[in-house]
Amino acid sequence: MTEVSTTFWDNGGVILTNGWDRRSRQCAVETFHLDFADFEDRHELMLNAFECGKASLNEYLQRTVFYRDRPFSIDDFKRFMFEQSQPLAEGLEFLGELARTRRYMMAALNNESLEINEYRIRTFRLREYFSAFFSSCYLGVRKPDRGIYSLALKITQREPGECVLIDDRGLNLECAREMGMHTIRFVNVAQLRGELAQLGIGTDRSQRS
Repeated sequence: MTEVSTTFWDNGGVILTNGWDRRSRQCAVETFHLDFADFEDRHELMLNAFECGKASLNEYLQRTVFYRDRPFSIDDFKRFMFEQSQPLAEGLEFLGELARTRRYMMAALNNESLEINEYRIRTFRLREYFSAFFSSCYLGVRKPDRGIYSLALKITQREPGECVLIDDRGLNLECAREMGMHTIRFVNVAQLRGELAQLGIGTDRSQRS
């Protein structure tokens, strides 16, 4: 079996909470007294452009929230959005353990809008763990589109069999698996640790022997 040397990590649901998911949007609706159906409809229409880097955060909010006068400011709403991002401590700790071995290439492969993505990278010091960020806002394509996995492989100059993709959503893993990448659907850190060990990836120095 080809040695697995490269790990691609989803962020939301694995090492961090999701940046702007349905739960966060529901909370925003309740906090800012928005009409949920209207907001969700506008969000869905803007989502692809927002997460593919074609619409800025300001443009997204102009179309989804501030198309009419509001009793709160755009800065208030942005602050709320950023606060939705929280660390998943156990996942981050394990990620750090693997990164410190310096035995594997470690990269993020995630769907995220530009401003939220860069806030998360900066706030949670993700540069300390990842050497590359294959984010939808940089590549202009989102999971589960085959193109995002193809670009990640081309840029890293890796063969699919050398790579494993870790994600908490099964749909995001299907294309990667069909292309020949190893895939792990994240449930918890103990399960992830065990499945990575089966691929020869771990923090124990004897893992590669």
